[in-house]
Amino acid sequence: MSYTELSERERRVLEAVIQSYVATAEPAGSRTISRRFGLGVSPATVRNTMSDLEEKGFLYHPHTSAGRVPTHKAYRLYVDSLMHERVLRIEPLATPERDRLAEELAGASTIEAILRRAAQALGVLSQELGVAVGPRFEQAALHRIDLVRLATGRLLMVLTLDRGAVRTIFVEVSGELAEEAVVEVARVLNERLAGLTLQEIRTTLPERLRDAAPERAGADELLNIFVSSGAELFDVGGHDAGQVVLGQPSLLADQPEFASGERMRRLLELTETRDELATLLRARAPSAPGLAITIGSEHADPRFEPFTLVTAEYHAGGLTGVIGVIGPTRMPYEKVIALVSHTSRLVSDLLH
Repeated sequence: MSYTELSERERRVLEAVIQSYVATAEPAGSRTISRRFGLGVSPATVRNTMSDLEEKGFLYHPHTSAGRVPTHKAYRLYVDSLMHERVLRIEPLATPERDRLAEELAGASTIEAILRRAAQALGVLSQELGVAVGPRFEQAALHRIDLVRLATGRLLMVLTLDRGAVRTIFVEVSGELAEEAVVEVARVLNERLAGLTLQEIRTTLPERLRDAAPERAGADELLNIFVSSGAELFDVGGHDAGQVVLGQPSLLADQPEFASGERMRRLLELTETRDELATLLRARAPSAPGLAITIGSEHADPRFEPFTLVTAEYHAGGLTGVIGVIGPTRMPYEKVIALVSHTSRLVSDLLH
């Protein structure tokens, strides 16, 4: 059902109930709606309209309260009107908030630092939980490889990728290698692989290294390790769980939904499962180009049913990631949508 299938009075009453509940966290009664929102009809008429909306599944009575609360279906209809039908207009982000975001992100030079600061700032400005997930790195180009000798039998391979992203991989070797051999192999790897994407490296590494002839003693043995195990060593694009970035969950503590602590505990448990959270952030059904809003029971994972997730894509060259907020379904959607949309554009500009 869309807004056009509701009468004008039903639309206005439903919007008023949603706005009242978002602002107060209290069930909305007909007298309150009639008085606060100037609908031009009596409380009795508002009460009858609210009863009709309840029958249609948009409102419900919590416990024995005389007031009504929006359902997930109501929020979805409301958000769709914001994003598509434009029954309401989303205001541009206020200048102080734009300045705050720009200030928070100033000076961050890597993807990780930018996402960390952006998630923190989003959380503070929205009073929700800021979240971000790094881009998939299969298409990231390699800028440089550094090899660092550790204890006997082990090397640390440091991959510097596009946009300052860094990945580290431990490489097991047999015996102790001379520093000269390590330096020589690093030189060969950089000559043959720099500028390629990680996906290209994994699929073509043996061919690219087969005719390499390092001159240092022991370098051949080390290079053979990369030839035989390169597909696994350079498979860092799939390790996305570590790329989930969170703001401060404590910002949600003052919201009534988390007053008992039980819902906060559930949210904290969910944020600890980074693999599942990364999947949730990427399993987004766009509500508008680049923007996705998943409300309550729409989540594929039922454990997230008490929450709304508002996310937008950001772009780093040819890479794409996701940034947004998690909060209760009682959310100031206009403000949050404006914040998330602006932040995604700002992050994209910084990573351009």
